[in-house]
Amino acid sequence: MKTERPVRVRFAPSPTGPLHIGGVRTALYNYLFARQHGGTMILRIEDTDSQRFVPGAEEYILESLAWCGIEIDEGVGAGGPHAPYRQSERREIYLQYARQLVDAGWAYYAFDTAEELDALRKEYEQRGETFAYNYSVREKLPTSLSLPREEVEARMARGDQWVVRFKMPENEVVEMDDLIRGHVSVNTSTLDDKVLYKSADALPTYHLANIVDDRLMEVSHVIRGEEWLPSLPLHYLLYRAFGWSDVQPEFAHLPLLLKPTGGGKLSKRDGDKMGFPVFPLFWKSPATGETAHGYREDGYLPQAFVNMLALLGWNPGTEQEIFSMEELIGAFSLERVSKSGARFQPEKAKWFNAQYMHRMSDSELAAIYQPVLREHGIEVSDELAGRAAGIMKERATLTTDLWGLTSFFFVAPTEYEEKQTKKYWKGDNPAMLSALREVLAGIDDFSLENTERIVHAWIQERGYSMGQVMNTLRLALVGAGKGPGMYDITAFIGREETLRRIDALLRNVKPIE
Repeated sequence: MKTERPVRVRFAPSPTGPLHIGGVRTALYNYLFARQHGGTMILRIEDTDSQRFVPGAEEYILESLAWCGIEIDEGVGAGGPHAPYRQSERREIYLQYARQLVDAGWAYYAFDTAEELDALRKEYEQRGETFAYNYSVREKLPTSLSLPREEVEARMARGDQWVVRFKMPENEVVEMDDLIRGHVSVNTSTLDDKVLYKSADALPTYHLANIVDDRLMEVSHVIRGEEWLPSLPLHYLLYRAFGWSDVQPEFAHLPLLLKPTGGGKLSKRDGDKMGFPVFPLFWKSPATGETAHGYREDGYLPQAFVNMLALLGWNPGTEQEIFSMEELIGAFSLERVSKSGARFQPEKAKWFNAQYMHRMSDSELAAIYQPVLREHGIEVSDELAGRAAGIMKERATLTTDLWGLTSFFFVAPTEYEEKQTKKYWKGDNPAMLSALREVLAGIDDFSLENTERIVHAWIQERGYSMGQVMNTLRLALVGAGKGPGMYDITAFIGREETLRRIDALLRNVKPIE
């Protein structure tokens, strides 16, 4: 891989809706590559498709990248020497370069309408042929290649709509190199004359805009999805047409993210059907009100999400699976990116998240748990929030699990699980719990170790079974057969709250006969 020139990569999404996790992975790979080589990460918004523009999509892209920890050095939201970074704000630039191609004989004006082209396609179909807009028809249609110059100028002067099409060479083999897929060659006779610019909205198509912007922004490597691989011959030829072949970027086309079943590209429909998100953040369509789940709101940590995405299509060559962002930067290489699609595994995504949660310190857990507690009207110190989450973190998979796992630390039970009540709130157990209450009331040092020592001695002295005592106490303190060790709970809620909860069960629930 040639990296003599400064590494400058770009992530260039279109604001046509929420950012798919495949797009996030593209941004991540660009970011890892840039950081590894001390390069620059550019964010460019490719909003030339005005008909598909969705309000709020650009803000969603920025927030998603920030949540993932993908830092933008230059571009939308960061500024830089090549501003503006929204293509809709650069339209005069593209017209200049489109005309340059026409003047050099690499492109031409075409005046045919969509209706005329549809009619032509139907004629071909009726003859059992496939219509292609290329060397075989471009001089037979109303284009600047077939019309007198005066008529071309007259049509443009009176406001006729036109497009600029690339004049694809006939029967030429284009030799290309891809950093992931190796050497590729394509004969131009299989390609059509792509539209580069449209007068109707005074905006370029992707092909012209991205080539011009990549050159003007001095992009050294284009790392993008494999759906753009069929466009590579055109892009190579555009660099040649502009005289930029010696400074064109190196290309790398990433494999698709596939459905969990393995067949086809991962879509929102797959997520809806199987119950997992395909977008980083929650999204609500401003046009239809339709909503989509997001990894953040569904309880995933950004570090786990990024770690999971990094390994979808890239193999570090070792058994290591858990990577910090710094470790990913150090280990990443395009050479180890797969050529074939990567099958998304929802359960593996949960596994990654669980691993990160289990490794978090109490203070880290407090930071993510405090907002949840406040939503439930609970105001406690960071120390208590982190301690509660820390006790139960080994049982958590998602951050959204924490409240269900720890709510009893903060809220006394008002209802008691029927199964547990029938099993333990009968016979001698109510009297035993009443006697245990007096033992607990007499303990001044209510630490886990001291309470455990005193209660165990009392159980042995009375001849009770450990399960009988602990499960009955659990019913009083939790209201259900769940939770950590009982002394973790008593130490957390303290003596007075422990006694109040025992009293509530004794007072409010009639023993089972």
